[in-house]
Amino acid sequence: MTLAELLETSRSRLVRVDVHELAQLMADGEVLVLDTRTPTDRAAYGCIPGSVHVPRTVLEWRVAMDAPLCLAQITSHEQHVVVVCNEGFSSSLAAVSLQSLGFMRATDLIGGVMAWVAAGLRVTDPVGDEIGVRHDPHVAAGAVGKLWNPVV
Repeated sequence: MTLAELLETSRSRLVRVDVHELAQLMADGEVLVLDTRTPTDRAAYGCIPGSVHVPRTVLEWRVAMDAPLCLAQITSHEQHVVVVCNEGFSSSLAAVSLQSLGFMRATDLIGGVMAWVAAGLRVTDPVGDEIGVRHDPHVAAGAVGKLWNPVV
């Protein structure tokens, strides 16, 4: 499979949203926006207000309901989650990964943050890169802060 085919196959599973649809979903309080961009890109281009920064490298470990370091903002598999990246490419792959974890309403933003900025919608400065996590009380104290490995 080529990269283009992978992207096309992934996007065929998504009901992608444009910037105006996302702005409305956010205004209605009906969506969790996960920003997977690097701290450098977030600082350079700004952030969608209210989005939660989750680096792409740990996205699944911060969203999986059974992960010890799951985000506090993840409350159910029924949540409407929109993943954003710079231009809407890696976010498509990430959203499909979240669907595989049971978040069937996961999708991504067409055009990413660049489309948001181009539409003249408000961005904010990043407020650090710390993310709040919901710790699993069954995890040994020594394991907190380490990546979860379900194979071990």
